[in-house]
Amino acid sequence: MSEAKPDPNQPDDAALSGVLSRLQPEARFGRSEGVAIALSLLWLTLVGGFWALMPAPEGGITALSAIMSLVAAVLPIVMIWVAAVTARTAREMRAEAQALKSSVEAMRSAWINQSHARSGQIVEKKLDEIAAAARQAETAIVTFTSRRDSLSTQPSADRKAALSAPRQAAPGEDQPALALGTPADALAEPVSVADFIRALNFPDNAEDREGFRALRRALEDRTMAKLIRAAQDVLNLLAQDGIYMDDLRPDRARPELWRRFARGERGREMAALAGVRDRSSLALTAGRMRNDTIFRDAAHHFLRQFDRTLTEFEKNASDQEVAEMAETRTTRAFMLLGRVTGTFD
Repeated sequence: MSEAKPDPNQPDDAALSGVLSRLQPEARFGRSEGVAIALSLLWLTLVGGFWALMPAPEGGITALSAIMSLVAAVLPIVMIWVAAVTARTAREMRAEAQALKSSVEAMRSAWINQSHARSGQIVEKKLDEIAAAARQAETAIVTFTSRRDSLSTQPSADRKAALSAPRQAAPGEDQPALALGTPADALAEPVSVADFIRALNFPDNAEDREGFRALRRALEDRTMAKLIRAAQDVLNLLAQDGIYMDDLRPDRARPELWRRFARGERGREMAALAGVRDRSSLALTAGRMRNDTIFRDAAHHFLRQFDRTLTEFEKNASDQEVAEMAETRTTRAFMLLGRVTGTFD
């Protein structure tokens, strides 16, 4: 049989029993009763001795004298016991006051414990709300932050190329390319930053037309296609272990750190980019890296492709665009695998 659990918000049974025991009247004589008995016996002894030694009156005992003598003999005894009862009542009143004080203290302790339990839950809820508000504020701050370089104006993300254009050959450095030999991707319009970021995040569902359009557009670029296919392979392999990028909530890093990493800087300061804290995902990924050769090769290939693409993307992107890129599913996979492999060390 299951035992009933005590309610933490109620006073302790031991405390209540102690209070109730103090509230019960005393069953035995106290000091005041003993003194009253002793005084009563002493007075009766004195009265008896007085009547025994006093000579009989000449006219005999009248009714009035008998009544006065009886009153004189009984009245002190009555006064003695009135005083004893008064002392006993005062003592009981003090005991009841002390018991009531103890019961009030027990109720106050139970109320304080209940308030602390509720306040702990409220504090945890408030901390979660503050953390969510801090993340929103951080995103807003990054949104209003842009690169301050020599360029006075920046084209919008819908028109600006995501990756820097390949370097043109200097005159006389190489033979001029023939018009008929010009590759098709060189004549195609470059993929915009907005489409590139949307492609890195992959479509959310089958109804995400903009996501599929951006993905098809990015796959037309050879450099982007290598990264996207490598990311797709890694995401599919991670999903086999139940690791999904939407479940990860990595710590946000400043765009400045992503730029320094893209330029080749490594070390302790770059550890902020490894913001994935989910222990189960890290443990499963580390175990897969040790035991699965195919997964290990796919992960290293993906890390190389992301590093190369980030180097080109950083040159054209603003701080806001770098921050948006860091929120994509592909970048979260890079942060997870980078922390497992020590890429940021």
